[in-house]
Amino acid sequence: METINANAAILSNFEVLTLLQELRSQQKRSNTGSQLATITYETIRYLQDTQCSQLSAEIIHNFLKAVEPFKLMKAEKVMLLNNPPTTQLEIQLMVEESEERLTDEQVEQLLQIVVDCKLVQPRAIL
Repeated sequence: METINANAAILSNFEVLTLLQELRSQQKRSNTGSQLATITYETIRYLQDTQCSQLSAEIIHNFLKAVEPFKLMKAEKVMLLNNPPTTQLEIQLMVEESEERLTDEQVEQLLQIVVDCKLVQPRAIL
């Protein structure tokens, strides 16, 4: 198999879940591709057990708007959405060169944004 465009798009888990749910509804109408239907079903089932099933387009929009001042790369934003950090260490692991790019105060602000945008429950923050 040949990859035509490896960086066509970076999708969050929420976007993948939404896309697959739409695909599944189309598959029910057309009754094609049992292997694709199985993969779609298993992936949807997995993603529904993650926090992305609790998100909405509005929550994601609010989060992305709130983190604009931090000048994060697209991949970093997606990582923060897919695995919302609850500690400073997790932010350091997700944000490249975070020690140089972010102050301790900014890291705390990011953690608060994660809570304020409802990516995690407030009690989950350590």
